[in-house]
Amino acid sequence: MKVKTILVSQPEPKVENSPYFELQQKHKVKIDFRPFIHVEGVSAKDVRQQKIDLNNFTAIILTSKNSIDHFFRVAEEMRYKIPEDLKYFCQSEAIAFYLQKYVIYRKRKIYVGQKDFADLSPLIKKYKDEKFLLPASDQLNADAPQTLNNLKVNWTQATFYKTVMSDLSDLADVYYDVLAFFSPTGIKSLFMNFPDFEQNNTRIAVFGSTTQKEALDHGLRVDIMAPSPEAPSMTMALEKYIAKANKEDKGK
Repeated sequence: MKVKTILVSQPEPKVENSPYFELQQKHKVKIDFRPFIHVEGVSAKDVRQQKIDLNNFTAIILTSKNSIDHFFRVAEEMRYKIPEDLKYFCQSEAIAFYLQKYVIYRKRKIYVGQKDFADLSPLIKKYKDEKFLLPASDQLNADAPQTLNNLKVNWTQATFYKTVMSDLSDLADVYYDVLAFFSPTGIKSLFMNFPDFEQNNTRIAVFGSTTQKEALDHGLRVDIMAPSPEAPSMTMALEKYIAKANKEDKGK
């Protein structure tokens, strides 16, 4: 069956040269963007209730742009003056680059990993006597705690923000040929908003094995899977599927 409409369960890309826009033009498909989940900050009071005193830490581990935004927000709410010698361990270059929104790079001690959390291990090991704070969401991946426990360092995890399911009631009567999901919570949000959702001819695209598992657990048929060796990104997986489906449909 031909693909004409796609709903991507994420915010619309801010860059003009997004592969989604290229996909839209190349295959003449309509792509809409709508976050199925969103992030909400936890108040300074709630952070305190987790027995977190920012003065007790000498290093901060930052795993995402959200963790940066909410660390500095909570610090401001707590009227915590961030010391100049505080060490920042950033999971990737993109995260370290984003940190410049809040700190002057040349005056700070910033350590940068390659990509995955485990890549930070040698850097953390080098500074194993620091007291590390990991400001994170309520849905932190297991690899971060596992890595830090294996390194046997003094670290504390705190919830600075939460992943919340969005209200999608306005989509009740809207049909899309493809729904694209990027997290298990996105799938949960679909069924929280539409408990009686029936897939029928809707194609489901998922990114990552945990998202795939959540889809299958909810009885969905997964038609498009990423990443794969041939399609390392969601847009590549969609492109491959659309090219085949629309060609076959044309041939009938």
